[in-house]
Amino acid sequence: RASRLPWLPCSWPSMKTVVTAGLFATTLWNLRGLLHCSKPFRKASEHTKSLVVLMWEWPSKQVPNLSGDVCHELYGIAGCQLTMERQLLGRADVVVFPHTRLRPGRDNLPTERPPGQSWVWVSLESPSNTKALARWNQTFNWVMTYRKDSDIFIPYGKLVPNQSATVNIPTKTNLVSWVISNYHRTQYRAQVYKNLSRYLHVNIYGKANKKPLCNNCLLPTTSKSKFYLAFENSIHQDYITEKLWRNSLMAGTVPVVLGPPRANYEQFVPAGSFIHVDDFDSLEELATFLKTMNSSRYRQFFAWQERFSVKLYADWRERICTICTAYPSLPRGRVYPDLESWFNT
Repeated sequence: RASRLPWLPCSWPSMKTVVTAGLFATTLWNLRGLLHCSKPFRKASEHTKSLVVLMWEWPSKQVPNLSGDVCHELYGIAGCQLTMERQLLGRADVVVFPHTRLRPGRDNLPTERPPGQSWVWVSLESPSNTKALARWNQTFNWVMTYRKDSDIFIPYGKLVPNQSATVNIPTKTNLVSWVISNYHRTQYRAQVYKNLSRYLHVNIYGKANKKPLCNNCLLPTTSKSKFYLAFENSIHQDYITEKLWRNSLMAGTVPVVLGPPRANYEQFVPAGSFIHVDDFDSLEELATFLKTMNSSRYRQFFAWQERFSVKLYADWRERICTICTAYPSLPRGRVYPDLESWFNT
């Protein structure tokens, strides 16, 4: 009797059985991998979901189009959803309240705040023009203002590096100009102008002088002056408005500033780019300095143009989108106990 060969199995399984077993093993292996990866994948999805920023009201009268991915399309800020739809209150990560739209009493605020939701108080006005803050104590988690020490800093403008920039000084036809809409004799800037005008002529435009300028007319008009009176309506830390950024620097004229101390201005622009009223012992001395300046000295004020350009913040959508950029580093679970004291400091 022939003996069985040592390598031959006792029973030979069918090809179908082998294939089925292989598929089953492969499926188990893939399931193992999927289960192993699902947790990190879920975390990644949660991490990349859009931050929902609800504007309780818009800061200006005209509300822009917020449909689509506005922050990414216009400003390259990804994962940031702006909305005015109050029915999304329960989903909103951040709710923004412009001070100009806050009315007396709390009836215009949401009655409840979902856990983890942060409320932002927004103002571009100075403390002198911001009233009734005490009623909003213990309300807001973050402040968003022109002050550098705000949780979210929103300047009126800034200088941005520009290596290809060249000096461009527009043709000048007059010495000094000033655009003023709200003129009150009791304002410090009004008193300074009145005394300065005794020694030199100032070309005045704006509603206060019944010479309003259209948006496209302002820069071409102020650019014709050698100097521009960038006088702020009130004097406060970091309160440096479009009077410096747009009306003078962007226009290509030299700003004569009246506002916070020179050292504060120098935190934003080069020391040699502007003239401060406080640099002089008298307004007569300032007037003489402006009237007798030669072309070589005048050109030195524009040296900043060789390295920088002016970026103006004029669109509220861009300002609000910056909340998403700042969000990861903002403090959680804190409220301002005394908003008025902080702002008036």
